Amino acid sequence: MLMPSARPLGELENPSEFIPRHIGIEEADEKLMLSAIGEASRRALIDSIVPRSIARRDAMKLPPPASEAQALAELKAIASKNSVYKSFIGQGYYGTYTPGVILRNILENPAWYTAYTPYQAEISQGRMEALVNFQTMVCDLTGMAIANASMLDEATAAAEAMTLARRSVRSKSNRFIVAGDAHPQTIEVIQTRAKPLDIEVVLANSAEEWDKALQGEYFAVFAQYPATSGQIHDMRADVPVVHGKQAAFIVAADLLALTLIVPPGEWDVDIVCGTTQRFGMPMGAGGPHAAYLACRDDFKRSLPGRLVGVSVDVHGNPAYRLALQTREQHIRREKATSNICTAQVLPAVIASMYAVYHGPQGLKRIAQRVASYTAILAKGLEQLGYAPRLQHGAFDTISLQTGEETKQLVARGHSLKANLRISWEGFISISLDETTTRADLELLWKIFAKPNQKLPEVAKFEKGVDSLIPEQLRRTSGFLAHPVFNTHHSETGMLRYIRSLSDKDLALDRSMIPLGSCTMKLNATSEMIPITWPEFAHVHPFAPADQLQGYAQLDSLLREWLCQATGYAGISLQPNAGSQGEYAGLLAIKAFHESKGQGHRNVCLIPSSAHGTNPASAQMVGMHVVVTACDANGNVDMADLRAKCEQHKDDLACVMITYPSTHGVFEMQVKELCEMVHKHGGRVYVDGANMNALVGVAAPGEFGGDVSHLNLHKTFCIPHGGGGPGVGPVCVVEDLVPFLPGHETGGVKSHGVGAVSAAPLGNAAVLPISWMYCRMMGAEGLKLATETAILSANYISARLRDHYPTLYASENGHVAHECILDLRPLKETSGVTAEDVAKRLIDYGFHAPTLSFPVAGTLMVEPTESETLDELDRFIAAMIAIREEIRRVERGEWPQGDNPLKHAPHTAAALLKGEWKHAYPRDAGAAVLDERRHAKYWPPIGRVDNVYGDRNLFCSCVPLAAYED
Repeated sequence: MLMPSARPLGELENPSEFIPRHIGIEEADEKLMLSAIGEASRRALIDSIVPRSIARRDAMKLPPPASEAQALAELKAIASKNSVYKSFIGQGYYGTYTPGVILRNILENPAWYTAYTPYQAEISQGRMEALVNFQTMVCDLTGMAIANASMLDEATAAAEAMTLARRSVRSKSNRFIVAGDAHPQTIEVIQTRAKPLDIEVVLANSAEEWDKALQGEYFAVFAQYPATSGQIHDMRADVPVVHGKQAAFIVAADLLALTLIVPPGEWDVDIVCGTTQRFGMPMGAGGPHAAYLACRDDFKRSLPGRLVGVSVDVHGNPAYRLALQTREQHIRREKATSNICTAQVLPAVIASMYAVYHGPQGLKRIAQRVASYTAILAKGLEQLGYAPRLQHGAFDTISLQTGEETKQLVARGHSLKANLRISWEGFISISLDETTTRADLELLWKIFAKPNQKLPEVAKFEKGVDSLIPEQLRRTSGFLAHPVFNTHHSETGMLRYIRSLSDKDLALDRSMIPLGSCTMKLNATSEMIPITWPEFAHVHPFAPADQLQGYAQLDSLLREWLCQATGYAGISLQPNAGSQGEYAGLLAIKAFHESKGQGHRNVCLIPSSAHGTNPASAQMVGMHVVVTACDANGNVDMADLRAKCEQHKDDLACVMITYPSTHGVFEMQVKELCEMVHKHGGRVYVDGANMNALVGVAAPGEFGGDVSHLNLHKTFCIPHGGGGPGVGPVCVVEDLVPFLPGHETGGVKSHGVGAVSAAPLGNAAVLPISWMYCRMMGAEGLKLATETAILSANYISARLRDHYPTLYASENGHVAHECILDLRPLKETSGVTAEDVAKRLIDYGFHAPTLSFPVAGTLMVEPTESETLDELDRFIAAMIAIREEIRRVERGEWPQGDNPLKHAPHTAAALLKGEWKHAYPRDAGAAVLDERRHAKYWPPIGRVDNVYGDRNLFCSCVPLAAYED
């Protein structure tokens, strides 16, 4: 008997083990798929699709693939270089406790973090209920009429509030008054946003300057409440002054403080914004955290971001849906109110669940404890000879003048593993939070005590010290009276509530989500594990640089690897969404032209097929959008582009293209396009939304692109989280590197165009996900992922060709990583629309593909490399079964108005009720292909009435009037 030959040790160690775990297609599957497509090999397929003129000649220079265990060990070593000190910095970032039931069952639960933006209401009821809870929470605590379903961070929410005010008020002034006692990072982002829009930001650094500014002309004012110094300024008398100028009053408010202080809505402000970070989300070196934006009812139709409203379904039952702004950028283009097309859904869900779990009394108790500790801290500091500035009271933060001692005191804090904030020259601010203990107070007193000076004793304040909140600003109104905030306070109750909501939704943990352009690929568990490590989670974004060495290394390595993937020279990871990456990239182009004395170059050419955020972003940086045509095949019309370049050659700033195109095709003339634009003095922006078709096979920075943004929540595996968080790095060629965004706050020297998000590293806490993905895949695995994504899309296109033709393809009939199925002819033959097919897919257990984008009446399908052949075939079988149902309508077997597609999706209740009046049988409505292969998903509601929802806008749990005491 022959003994098997020994295998090499390196092969047994299997460092590439993760690659086949990420990629769902096996070698035998690939052969079958290639046969269906009509290609001999994967190499031949890729060579026939990717233009040879742009194909990479050299492989990416990345470390070889690492196993999951090895990658985690390496990342743990990097994380250990972060120093987790006790943070008293505040400035909008605070220690908080994430309740274990929320940590395990939402933040670490793929049922929540792998869900997509809730465009398909019928399969998103769970997360939309959580978002309605979020909106209600914000409205209640701020006292405002309406709130959206979250923003990216507090600073960008403030910038959005500024532009919301500008388009909503009667004042024609371009001046925006900002209180100097606002968080410094917020002021920076406001200044960045204001500059290209010709808004003059006026800082009022004292009470005298504030009062004087309010007597002038302006379109809005902005103040922090409580201020960054901790003081709680009484601004109620200022509101009528501002309104007398036909201007808006904007307040950035701390939600925890609002449980104890008079909410801004009660003193008639117009817009309130802020962050919900301290409602259960770790600091994470800056994010992700859900910001909020609330406003008076008059402004609701200009409110940026996502808004969840209440409508009814076909059975008359209440149903949640996205209201008003849904996909606004794709409809209004450069006239959109904002370029933000997503939100921070997962952090918003956590914040809302934090409020549900604690309830109004629990939140108030946490706030009262923070306020009491703050008052005791102040008393102790007074005993030690310091004089905290308390003339306007305080909630959680006190500031004191420390003069020449300042740096010495901060250094003493560092020696005791505590971080204090130098707020102004000669001043220290100290912020307390939910995690503050008696030992922390003793630690702080120890820092400030002189040698041999007796320390105050917390025990002497045991009976309590009255808070420092001014009597006239103490809240008397109730909040969070709805039963949802007063029911689920036991862990059993909370666990079941969370589970009941996730059961209503359809996420990647249940089935394939075949959304074109959105790249819903595997978010591997090993990639997700590090985000809750204390070394990453409990670090303040403005801690000293020597405490952030792990994050610095993570940032540096990830930027280096992404440069290899894109062919660019420099990258900033600060933009905390793809929309912000677009914005930052266009700012860089604008700044470059200005540096050359060509600031007049402001024309941005955008093909008609482009993503809707492109023209919205161009408008935000003050560019003039000129639309260029596409030909019959969906490609950029080169003749029209050439004519527009020539027409605007003196003012051409850039062209924005998506590559592969939004139509899912590799355009053959992309290099010629880039050369043409460069010849006319413009720069080329290549939207990175479709990088999942490029990594390893072509690089925008090599074939002529000057700027791109990436969507790390698409190509690099950060999960969509139900509609956020994301990261949108901006990537540039060498001569644009000096114009990348930067930050001054926290001692970091600003460069480039200024800050585009609140934290220097943006959504730093989720960067480990993309680091892990790149580290485990290596150059070989990343390229294979791209090629497999292209293979899978072409397989679906080929298998469905006889049932649903692919609208756009290359000359050889192939597509890129997604295909657009043309359903438009079906309406004439059967009355069935693309929306009917999308809703019917829910009955078969699938999230619908992208509906009617970029072409109305179509479905855009992107399978990604992560799906198995079995799942691809299940989707194909569902689509074919639906086509057979349509044929029955076409043959007259089922009426056009009464068939399974027109009544989809079908709830269990609708199928089980006594009398069945439809022309098709119940089992046809149920749509079970093969229950042995896949568990049946039952949608919780029937089809939602969108028109009713927009006509009867209702965005909170109950009317605000019901909350009155």
